[in-house]
Amino acid sequence: MTDANCIFCRIARGEIPCAKVYEDEYVLAFLDLAPVHPGHTLVIPKTHHKDMLEIPAGLGSAVFAAIQKVAAAVLEATGAQGFNVMQNNRLAAGQTVFHIHWHIIPRFEGDGLEMWAQGKYADGAAMQQMAAKVAACL
Repeated sequence: MTDANCIFCRIARGEIPCAKVYEDEYVLAFLDLAPVHPGHTLVIPKTHHKDMLEIPAGLGSAVFAAIQKVAAAVLEATGAQGFNVMQNNRLAAGQTVFHIHWHIIPRFEGDGLEMWAQGKYADGAAMQQMAAKVAACL
């Protein structure tokens, strides 16, 4: 399944060029056009799935295997001391291309990149209430 207008589907079909770093039967990885740091790579399934709620579980294992391979290569190529794997779902979470994708971002000690501010629960009871609420929705 592909989407004729989706930019990542078009890249996967070869209609739009990319700086490809990895490809297999199910997955394509290429450099991000607006990298956080050089080597910032996107990993996408070749089939169109909007977000984590739509991707088939079986495809997830192929994507995860590709992320492992590509992340190791990014570390080696950039000399980074670490990396983040980021994945956003829906507009409110920062998703801008609605074809599921993972960012592999090389990280360096003292690079100044802050991921998010941390909050906290009012107390242990509030935390347990939220856990129960989430569990009830499963």
